Amino acid sequence: MSGARITREDAGGLCILTLNRPEKLNALDTASFEELDSHCAALEGAGASIGCVLVAAQGRAFCAGADIGKLGAGAIDPRFKPGVIERLANLPQPVIAAVHGTCFTGGLELALAADIIIADTTARFADTHGKWGLVGAWGLSQRLPRRIGIGAARLMMFTAQTVAAEEARALGLVDRLVEGGTLGEASRALAGAILANSWHSNFATKRLLRETDGLPLAQGLAQENYRNPGFAPDYQDRIARFGKSRGPMTAAERGLPREVG
Repeated sequence: MSGARITREDAGGLCILTLNRPEKLNALDTASFEELDSHCAALEGAGASIGCVLVAAQGRAFCAGADIGKLGAGAIDPRFKPGVIERLANLPQPVIAAVHGTCFTGGLELALAADIIIADTTARFADTHGKWGLVGAWGLSQRLPRRIGIGAARLMMFTAQTVAAEEARALGLVDRLVEGGTLGEASRALAGAILANSWHSNFATKRLLRETDGLPLAQGLAQENYRNPGFAPDYQDRIARFGKSRGPMTAAERGLPREVG
């Protein structure tokens, strides 16, 4: 789509949503959210053809955050943008955020909606709401502490200081860190490893993780039992193929790029 703020490309069960405002460091304005909402609406019903979603970005940054110059421009339901982030987080498919360069504030909130964050060594993260006199409204106060712990989240939010890629990995903000220049290859390889497994299993596991987040163990176990959808339709074929092979492939055999460190 010409002029689209977020483009979509599908290949082999993978949907790649690419932030496409490189001249603005992929800052998010209302039009960006409208396009993201439309993509999410389409993906919610595409479980038979799309098994994984990858959120990537053009240019030298993942996302600098909200488009500050357009904050407050035009009347819009204040629940709309948080709702779009929530819609992305609640997609049935596993969602990967591939982060390079700047990932600040609203961009961090966007990345935190993903199930997995992969980044390269150029990535830098920060919450700068306090710098501008704003308060996070797209999920930051809830998702960041759940990822890195309340103490580390307070430090990021209260200071607005930048966290480099290696520190972000140590904190658990980044799940996989790769060398600069390899993020595209690495993120697609990661998506390929996800897609190779049962989509039925992945979708059910994601739903159970979401539904039981924060529950006491006994309630979580009860929910797992009550809401368990059972085996995938092709589970017998998968087991038969495994029996004929020498076992599961290693990461190296699947061609997954080497992690940093």
